[in-house]
Amino acid sequence: MILYIKLLKESFLFAYNSVIVNKLRTSLTLLGITIGIFAIISVFTVLDWMEKAVRDSLAQLGDKVIYVTKWPWSFDRNLAWWDIIKWPVPTIKEYDEIKKRSQKAEALAFFIQTPVTVKYKNNSAENIILFSATHDFEKVRSFEIVSGRYFSQFESQSGKNRAIIGAELAEKLFENRDPVGKDITIRGRKLRVTGLFKKEGAGGISDEGLDRVVMVPINFTRNIVNIRSESLNPMIMVIAKEKVTIGALKDELTGILRATRKIKPNDKDNFALNQASFITQGFDAVFAGINLGGWIIGGFSILVGGFGIANIMFVSVKERTNIIGIQKSLGAKNNFILQQFLYEAVMLSIVGGIFGLIMVYGGTIFVNAKWDLNMSLTMGNIILALGISGTIGIISGYAPAYSASRLDPVEAIGTTF
Repeated sequence: MILYIKLLKESFLFAYNSVIVNKLRTSLTLLGITIGIFAIISVFTVLDWMEKAVRDSLAQLGDKVIYVTKWPWSFDRNLAWWDIIKWPVPTIKEYDEIKKRSQKAEALAFFIQTPVTVKYKNNSAENIILFSATHDFEKVRSFEIVSGRYFSQFESQSGKNRAIIGAELAEKLFENRDPVGKDITIRGRKLRVTGLFKKEGAGGISDEGLDRVVMVPINFTRNIVNIRSESLNPMIMVIAKEKVTIGALKDELTGILRATRKIKPNDKDNFALNQASFITQGFDAVFAGINLGGWIIGGFSILVGGFGIANIMFVSVKERTNIIGIQKSLGAKNNFILQQFLYEAVMLSIVGGIFGLIMVYGGTIFVNAKWDLNMSLTMGNIILALGISGTIGIISGYAPAYSASRLDPVEAIGTTF
């Protein structure tokens, strides 16, 4: 054990002296490894952030929620778009029918959305998404209200002019003042703010989650827009009871909707029952493609860096041929010489990998400060980077180390460089 510690120390000193004496050569050699690790780990870091954001968004959608919509979220070869375009959109009547007849649904909500301009005194915010739903929306879509409250049952049923707004909208209109109790205006109608959504941040399926929305009761919205309009993307969100499987709920909903729409037994469904998992499957392929792209881009840089390390190690062997001869004449084994140079190659490669990680870490700090994201360099990616660097060092350094271990001590001592 002591021998290996001394060997590591000696290899480190040789590598350090090589770097000090040949700064430019070593820097150019390590540049390939540094760029390669930066390329791969930066892609993986962004990928991890994207995947976490998407999965957090999907968690908000709910893994036991069925979305009754006109358009399917997944590709089906048995369906043609010219058939789907003729399908009717879900209606409030169908929502009432499901609510009355379903035995497997824990809760359900009818939901629409449309862009609007929201005003408060002299301030206004454009392209804000108007969310409007029936009362049980809070049971099928997870969110948190940090100030104020959700609508009461009476406010929802009677269509009171009440609103809950997102954090970014509140900042735009009220400039860090509490919006609860204030009146905002949408399409000439005043609404009293009863609550403020917790900030969800950028990323995921939607860019800002609930940060740029204003939510109002559906019975208020029906007075200012046509809630049957396809442009409002109407849907019915249904969450299954605790012990009910998603498949059982889908079967029940299929039966209720076919009966409500009077679809003949031999005719196909003219509605879509979607799940959050459909979106996950689509993103898995995207993540796999980005992952592969990161390996390809970084792989070429690492390959160049590997050749650079092999080259600098061959030069190092040539420069220290006399020293190798002296070591061998004093009894150093071939394995000792091989490990000495191999450790040096690994350490050089790992140094390049560390520089690459420092660049990635600096990049995450800059991005988080610039765009208010929550990107981070994970321990898994750090270990991966160091593992790749060490592996490249072993592969690149083995041939020079092997050639050094096979030198004849007499010839090596007499060699001049």
